[in-house]
Amino acid sequence: MTHAATTPATGPFPQGFLWGGATAANQVEGAYAEGGKGLSIQDVMPRGITEQPTEGPTPDNLKQTAIDFYNRYAEDIALFAEMGFKVYRFSIAWSRIFPNGDDAQPNEEGLAFYGRVLDELEKHGIEPMVTISHYETPLNLARGYGGWTNRQLIGFYERYCRVLFERFGNRVKYWLTFNEINSVLHEPFMSGGIPSPRAELTDTDLYQAIHHELVASARATRLAREIMPAAKVGCMILALPVYPLTPSPDDVVRTMDTAHASYAFGDIHCRGAYPGYLLRYFRDNGIDLDITDQDREDLKNTVDFVSFSYYMSICESADPDVEKGPGNIMGGVPNPTLEASEWGWQIDPQGLRVVMNDYWERWQKPLFVVENGIGAKDVLVEADGGLTVEDDYRIDYLNDHLVQVREAIADGVEVLGYTAWGCIDVVSASTAQLSKRYGFIYVDRDDDGSGTLNRYRKKSFGWYQEVISSNGAALR
Repeated sequence: MTHAATTPATGPFPQGFLWGGATAANQVEGAYAEGGKGLSIQDVMPRGITEQPTEGPTPDNLKQTAIDFYNRYAEDIALFAEMGFKVYRFSIAWSRIFPNGDDAQPNEEGLAFYGRVLDELEKHGIEPMVTISHYETPLNLARGYGGWTNRQLIGFYERYCRVLFERFGNRVKYWLTFNEINSVLHEPFMSGGIPSPRAELTDTDLYQAIHHELVASARATRLAREIMPAAKVGCMILALPVYPLTPSPDDVVRTMDTAHASYAFGDIHCRGAYPGYLLRYFRDNGIDLDITDQDREDLKNTVDFVSFSYYMSICESADPDVEKGPGNIMGGVPNPTLEASEWGWQIDPQGLRVVMNDYWERWQKPLFVVENGIGAKDVLVEADGGLTVEDDYRIDYLNDHLVQVREAIADGVEVLGYTAWGCIDVVSASTAQLSKRYGFIYVDRDDDGSGTLNRYRKKSFGWYQEVISSNGAALR
């Protein structure tokens, strides 16, 4: 099949718009103890964030094999190319490069693996986008150092980045420093490698860890400009538009405060300093951080673009009697006007347009939608071309969200691209299930670990192929 990249782009999206998909190493690679890889925090999270971490690896952790991308990457990248991907966002497993995180020298086998992945992407004309740290802090840095609460991790991360930039800097243009950096507030072990239970952590602990990540991100940005000046470095934040539940000014102020908790990360990455509202929050809540003059200087190394994930919106209310979720992973008050996925995540396509306009007007940096998708329990069925999944629900969800990306572009927002989350089925980060499927490609593996690992094109595969080849003109 002719690769869609050879087809002249037409349609409502900009020329050169980067269509593609996204995954994370710990959710697809498997081979958790192969090729010199050390343990990461994911190797002790067999139930994702739903249970406490185990002492060591256990055989019921689906991520040990995941979908075996480590051995099947060439087959999978060929399928991405068949869909017409212009870009593939993937992460490098830190513990594949530095098995303990604090090693003096990198693991050459790990570097060679990612070199082979880049070879395949180049063969198919797919632009790589690399997430440097995607929820996989080396376990030794978590348990031996206390994760990102420890300032020493800045140096370990900088050494890791230098190795990546020197090895792959002439092959990778787009880099993301930390995945969903604002999620440390909600999931300190998964996001920040902090081993203490959330209930035992103070706000000072959490914001100090975040400060260290922000400094590390800024140093990586500076280092990237030194080593590979043509590259683009982006932050990656979890986008969460917040609506007042009622027109009450109290609800509006509560909404503003909740929104600030996410804005802060983009403000620091894009403006190079802590915003006044966050400094006030620190004062009002007795949060006293260790911030050095060098830290303040480092933070001035601002990003080139803003990337983000988008799955849901929330409401806020100042009324203490209003019931908060369950459901939305980020808390908040459920929106009575919205439907929800099987996992309780409320579906709000227009929220994507809202947040894109919001970010663009606030930061005036190009945007990149690097995660968006819906988890669902797919059923493999017989069809004329073999086995497939009739996933019209996924097509509807993605179509409706991409229409809102199109609307944001029409509003004047500069958008670099869109990578659908879990473009091939992955092990869920939140629940560590494979039955919570996101992909255009079905992977024959079940939650009990059984299955052939064979790949099958879902109905959405052909739909996305058409969307890409038409540069969005095929959207309804």
